[in-house]
Amino acid sequence: MKRLILSAVAASILLLAVCGAAPAAEEKKKQAGQPSKEPVVITSNTLSADNKARIAVFEGSVVAKKGEMTTYADKMTVYYSDEKSGSSITKIESEGNVKVVKADRVITSKAATYLAEPEERIIFTGEPRASEGANVVTGTKMTYFMKDDRSIVENSKVFIVNKEKSK
Repeated sequence: MKRLILSAVAASILLLAVCGAAPAAEEKKKQAGQPSKEPVVITSNTLSADNKARIAVFEGSVVAKKGEMTTYADKMTVYYSDEKSGSSITKIESEGNVKVVKADRVITSKAATYLAEPEERIIFTGEPRASEGANVVTGTKMTYFMKDDRSIVENSKVFIVNKEKSK
């Protein structure tokens, strides 16, 4: 399957949107609850960008990487602002076979929405399921707060597998 790396125009859009602060300033922003400025690298089969509307649509085998987190989907729509201080991603809507992987944690759903503010978070809908090893949590809606590494699950069902310590 052919994967296209962003074209020069799209790459410049995303680099403007997500590149940024020096490490010391980055740490202050994390402490203040502001979104991380780690670069986001997105690959897909196709990309359509509308600079006037400030939207980029990635379709087909979409993979987005930001730090230790990787998101997979059939389609991602990236919304970005054009502020005086530079462009930044404000929202990402992911659709179809959504899967987010961070270390040994995996969250799957039919759809997910990343919101940069007021608190950087991802909202999973459409049969969300989170797993860490053999432990599984399901619900109707999951909200993952990235800075705090915490989640809220609506209508949850939890399957916990206790590992016995070998003697």
